[in-house]
Amino acid sequence: MPDHAEPTSPVPDIDDRGPSRRRVRAVLFDFHGTLAQVEEASQWVLAAASACGVDLDRARATALADRLLTAGRAGGPLPARVPPHLAELWADRDLYEHAHRGAYTGLADTVDAGIAGFAEALYERLLVPQGWVPYPDTGPTLAALRAADVRVAVVSNIGFDIRPLFDAWGLAELVDAHVLSYEVGRCKPDPAIFWRACGMLGVDPEEALMVGDSPADAGAVAAGCAALILPAADPGRPNSLGSVLDLLPTP
Repeated sequence: MPDHAEPTSPVPDIDDRGPSRRRVRAVLFDFHGTLAQVEEASQWVLAAASACGVDLDRARATALADRLLTAGRAGGPLPARVPPHLAELWADRDLYEHAHRGAYTGLADTVDAGIAGFAEALYERLLVPQGWVPYPDTGPTLAALRAADVRVAVVSNIGFDIRPLFDAWGLAELVDAHVLSYEVGRCKPDPAIFWRACGMLGVDPEEALMVGDSPADAGAVAAGCAALILPAADPGRPNSLGSVLDLLPTP
Protein backbone atom coordinates (compact mmCIF):
# COMPACT_ATOMS: atom_id res chain seq x y z
CA MET A 1 0.00 0.00 0.00
CA PRO A 2 1.01 3.57 0.16
CA ASP A 3 3.31 2.82 3.01
CA HIS A 4 5.39 0.84 0.56
CA ALA A 5 6.61 3.82 -1.50
CA GLU A 6 10.15 3.10 -2.57
CA PRO A 7 12.96 5.27 -1.15
CA THR A 8 14.10 7.94 -3.59
CA SER A 9 17.54 8.24 -2.02
CA PRO A 10 19.78 6.03 0.13
CA VAL A 11 18.49 5.64 3.67
CA PRO A 12 21.07 6.65 6.28
CA ASP A 13 22.05 4.35 9.10
CA ILE A 14 20.12 4.57 12.34
CA ASP A 15 21.76 6.91 14.84
CA ASP A 16 24.05 4.55 16.74
CA ARG A 17 23.55 6.53 19.93
CA GLY A 18 20.10 4.94 20.03
CA PRO A 19 16.79 6.61 20.80
CA SER A 20 17.06 5.74 24.50
CA ARG A 21 19.67 8.49 24.98
CA ARG A 22 17.35 11.15 23.64
CA ARG A 23 14.52 12.92 25.35
CA VAL A 24 11.49 11.56 23.51
CA ARG A 25 8.70 14.14 23.51
CA ALA A 26 6.91 12.80 20.44
CA VAL A 27 6.49 9.51 18.61
CA LEU A 28 5.76 9.33 14.89
CA PHE A 29 4.11 6.09 13.79
CA ASP A 30 3.87 4.52 10.39
CA PHE A 31 0.35 3.20 9.73
CA HIS A 32 0.27 0.03 7.65
CA GLY A 33 2.46 -2.71 9.10
CA THR A 34 3.00 -0.76 12.32
CA LEU A 35 -0.35 0.25 13.82
CA ALA A 36 -2.64 -1.90 11.68
CA GLN A 37 -2.60 -4.59 9.01
CA VAL A 38 -5.02 -5.29 6.17
CA GLU A 39 -7.44 -8.14 6.71
CA GLU A 40 -6.51 -11.65 5.67
CA ALA A 41 -6.50 -11.92 1.87
CA SER A 42 -9.20 -14.59 1.46
CA GLN A 43 -11.54 -12.67 3.77
CA TRP A 44 -10.86 -9.54 1.69
CA VAL A 45 -11.91 -11.37 -1.48
CA LEU A 46 -14.98 -12.93 0.13
CA ALA A 47 -16.18 -9.57 1.47
CA ALA A 48 -15.66 -7.78 -1.85
CA ALA A 49 -17.45 -10.52 -3.80
CA SER A 50 -20.34 -10.40 -1.34
CA ALA A 51 -20.63 -6.64 -1.90
CA CYS A 52 -21.06 -7.46 -5.60
CA GLY A 53 -23.81 -9.96 -4.81
CA VAL A 54 -21.65 -13.04 -5.33
CA ASP A 55 -21.06 -15.79 -2.76
CA LEU A 56 -17.70 -17.49 -3.33
CA ASP A 57 -16.62 -20.77 -1.83
CA ARG A 58 -13.45 -20.69 0.24
CA ALA A 59 -11.35 -22.55 -2.35
CA ARG A 60 -12.15 -20.09 -5.13
CA ALA A 61 -11.62 -17.13 -2.80
CA THR A 62 -8.19 -18.44 -1.84
CA ALA A 63 -7.21 -18.96 -5.47
CA LEU A 64 -8.35 -15.46 -6.40
CA ALA A 65 -6.55 -13.97 -3.40
CA ASP A 66 -3.28 -15.57 -4.48
CA ARG A 67 -3.62 -14.11 -7.99
CA LEU A 68 -4.56 -10.67 -6.65
CA LEU A 69 -1.59 -10.62 -4.28
CA THR A 70 0.71 -11.34 -7.21
CA ALA A 71 -0.94 -8.57 -9.22
CA GLY A 72 -0.50 -6.13 -6.32
CA ARG A 73 -2.75 -5.47 -3.34
CA ALA A 74 -2.96 -2.17 -1.50
CA GLY A 75 -1.50 -2.98 1.90
CA GLY A 76 0.05 -6.16 0.54
CA PRO A 77 3.13 -7.12 -1.44
CA LEU A 78 4.35 -4.89 -4.25
CA PRO A 79 3.14 -6.10 -7.66
CA ALA A 80 5.24 -8.59 -9.56
CA ARG A 81 4.85 -6.32 -12.59
CA VAL A 82 3.19 -2.96 -13.22
CA PRO A 83 1.59 -2.85 -16.67
CA PRO A 84 2.80 0.08 -18.80
CA HIS A 85 -0.65 1.69 -18.91
CA LEU A 86 -0.62 1.92 -15.09
CA ALA A 87 2.98 3.13 -14.69
CA GLU A 88 2.13 6.81 -14.22
CA LEU A 89 -0.66 6.13 -11.75
CA TRP A 90 1.59 3.74 -9.87
CA ALA A 91 4.37 6.32 -9.57
CA ASP A 92 1.91 8.89 -8.15
CA ARG A 93 -0.19 6.55 -6.01
CA ASP A 94 0.86 8.06 -2.69
CA LEU A 95 0.49 11.66 -3.87
CA TYR A 96 -3.03 11.76 -5.32
CA GLU A 97 -6.27 10.06 -4.35
CA HIS A 98 -7.24 9.37 -7.97
CA ALA A 99 -3.83 7.83 -8.68
CA HIS A 100 -4.03 5.54 -5.66
CA ARG A 101 -7.48 4.28 -6.58
CA GLY A 102 -6.64 4.02 -10.28
CA ALA A 103 -3.40 2.13 -9.67
CA TYR A 104 -4.87 -0.50 -7.38
CA THR A 105 -8.18 -1.00 -9.19
CA GLY A 106 -6.18 -1.24 -12.41
CA LEU A 107 -3.95 -3.93 -10.96
CA ALA A 108 -6.98 -5.85 -9.66
CA ASP A 109 -8.56 -5.63 -13.11
CA THR A 110 -5.64 -7.61 -14.54
CA VAL A 111 -7.10 -10.62 -12.69
CA ASP A 112 -10.21 -11.91 -14.44
CA ALA A 113 -12.55 -12.85 -11.60
CA GLY A 114 -15.70 -12.86 -13.70
CA ILE A 115 -17.47 -10.60 -11.15
CA ALA A 116 -18.85 -7.24 -12.28
CA GLY A 117 -17.52 -4.34 -10.19
CA PHE A 118 -15.09 -6.58 -8.32
CA ALA A 119 -11.98 -4.36 -8.60
CA GLU A 120 -13.85 -1.36 -7.17
CA ALA A 121 -15.32 -3.49 -4.38
CA LEU A 122 -11.84 -4.70 -3.45
CA TYR A 123 -10.64 -1.12 -3.24
CA GLU A 124 -13.64 0.03 -1.23
CA ARG A 125 -12.80 -2.62 1.34
CA LEU A 126 -9.59 -0.68 1.95
CA LEU A 127 -11.55 2.39 3.01
CA VAL A 128 -13.66 0.83 5.77
CA PRO A 129 -12.59 -0.16 9.28
CA GLN A 130 -13.62 -3.76 8.70
CA GLY A 131 -10.91 -4.07 6.05
CA TRP A 132 -8.17 -3.50 8.61
CA VAL A 133 -7.03 -5.13 11.85
CA PRO A 134 -5.27 -2.92 14.43
CA TYR A 135 -2.40 -4.73 16.15
CA PRO A 136 -3.17 -5.85 19.72
CA ASP A 137 -0.64 -3.42 21.19
CA THR A 138 -1.81 -0.38 19.22
CA GLY A 139 -4.48 0.89 21.59
CA PRO A 140 -2.56 0.21 24.82
CA THR A 141 0.63 1.77 23.43
CA LEU A 142 -1.11 4.93 22.24
CA ALA A 143 -2.93 5.21 25.58
CA ALA A 144 0.32 4.81 27.52
CA LEU A 145 1.98 7.53 25.43
CA ARG A 146 -0.93 9.87 26.09
CA ALA A 147 -0.66 9.16 29.82
CA ALA A 148 3.06 9.95 29.65
CA ASP A 149 2.32 13.28 27.90
CA VAL A 150 4.13 12.15 24.75
CA ARG A 151 2.64 13.58 21.56
CA VAL A 152 1.75 11.24 18.70
CA ALA A 153 1.53 11.59 14.93
CA VAL A 154 0.73 9.03 12.26
CA VAL A 155 3.02 9.53 9.25
CA SER A 156 1.95 7.49 6.26
CA ASN A 157 2.64 7.12 2.55
CA ILE A 158 -0.99 6.74 1.54
CA GLY A 159 -3.55 7.94 -0.99
CA PHE A 160 -6.71 8.16 1.14
CA ASP A 161 -7.84 9.51 4.50
CA ILE A 162 -7.29 7.07 7.37
CA ARG A 163 -8.79 9.31 10.08
CA PRO A 164 -12.21 7.60 9.84
CA LEU A 165 -10.54 4.29 10.68
CA PHE A 166 -9.11 5.71 13.90
CA ASP A 167 -12.52 7.19 14.74
CA ALA A 168 -14.17 3.79 14.30
CA TRP A 169 -11.54 2.04 16.41
CA GLY A 170 -11.90 4.56 19.26
CA LEU A 171 -8.30 5.72 18.84
CA ALA A 172 -8.80 9.18 17.34
CA GLU A 173 -8.36 10.99 20.66
CA LEU A 174 -4.97 9.31 21.15
CA VAL A 175 -3.46 10.76 17.94
CA ASP A 176 -2.49 14.43 17.80
CA ALA A 177 -1.81 14.67 14.06
CA HIS A 178 -2.07 12.71 10.82
CA VAL A 179 0.61 13.50 8.25
CA LEU A 180 -0.47 11.78 5.04
CA SER A 181 1.63 11.88 1.89
CA TYR A 182 -1.23 12.69 -0.46
CA GLU A 183 -2.15 15.71 1.69
CA VAL A 184 1.34 17.14 2.25
CA GLY A 185 2.84 16.31 -1.16
CA ARG A 186 5.84 14.44 0.25
CA CYS A 187 6.53 10.74 0.73
CA LYS A 188 8.79 8.97 3.17
CA PRO A 189 11.82 8.88 3.23
CA ASP A 190 11.82 12.58 2.20
CA PRO A 191 12.90 14.46 5.34
CA ALA A 192 10.24 17.09 4.66
CA ILE A 193 7.39 14.79 5.70
CA PHE A 194 9.05 14.13 9.07
CA TRP A 195 9.77 17.83 9.57
CA ARG A 196 6.11 18.54 8.85
CA ALA A 197 5.07 16.02 11.51
CA CYS A 198 7.43 17.49 14.09
CA GLY A 199 6.17 20.98 13.30
CA MET A 200 2.56 19.90 13.75
CA LEU A 201 3.45 18.39 17.13
CA GLY A 202 5.52 21.37 18.24
CA VAL A 203 8.74 19.43 18.84
CA ASP A 204 12.25 19.51 17.42
CA PRO A 205 13.23 16.48 15.28
CA GLU A 206 15.85 15.54 17.88
CA GLU A 207 12.98 15.05 20.34
CA ALA A 208 11.02 12.71 18.07
CA LEU A 209 11.14 8.96 17.53
CA MET A 210 9.87 7.46 14.25
CA VAL A 211 8.46 3.94 14.57
CA GLY A 212 7.86 1.90 11.43
CA ASP A 213 8.57 -1.29 9.54
CA SER A 214 10.47 -0.25 6.40
CA PRO A 215 13.59 1.55 5.10
CA ALA A 216 11.32 4.47 4.14
CA ASP A 217 10.50 4.91 7.84
CA ALA A 218 14.19 4.78 8.75
CA GLY A 219 14.61 7.80 6.48
CA ALA A 220 13.50 9.87 9.50
CA VAL A 221 17.13 9.78 10.63
CA ALA A 222 18.01 12.18 7.79
CA ALA A 223 15.49 14.61 9.29
CA GLY A 224 17.19 14.43 12.69
CA CYS A 225 14.79 12.00 14.36
CA ALA A 226 15.65 8.70 15.98
CA ALA A 227 14.08 5.62 14.41
CA LEU A 228 12.86 2.25 15.60
CA ILE A 229 12.11 -0.37 12.94
CA LEU A 230 9.86 -3.25 13.98
CA PRO A 231 8.98 -6.37 11.99
CA ALA A 232 5.50 -6.36 10.48
CA ALA A 233 3.25 -9.13 11.78
CA ASP A 234 0.19 -10.94 10.47
CA PRO A 235 -3.23 -9.46 11.28
CA GLY A 236 -4.12 -9.83 14.95
CA ARG A 237 -0.65 -10.92 16.07
CA PRO A 238 1.57 -8.79 18.37
CA ASN A 239 4.31 -6.85 16.57
CA SER A 240 6.37 -5.65 19.56
CA LEU A 241 4.86 -2.15 19.37
CA GLY A 242 4.90 -1.92 23.15
CA SER A 243 8.70 -1.84 23.06
CA VAL A 244 8.35 1.85 22.23
CA LEU A 245 7.47 2.45 25.87
CA ASP A 246 10.83 1.04 26.96
CA LEU A 247 12.53 3.94 25.17
CA LEU A 248 10.78 6.63 27.17
CA PRO A 249 12.66 8.30 30.05
CA THR A 250 11.98 6.82 33.46
CA PRO A 251 9.86 9.26 35.52
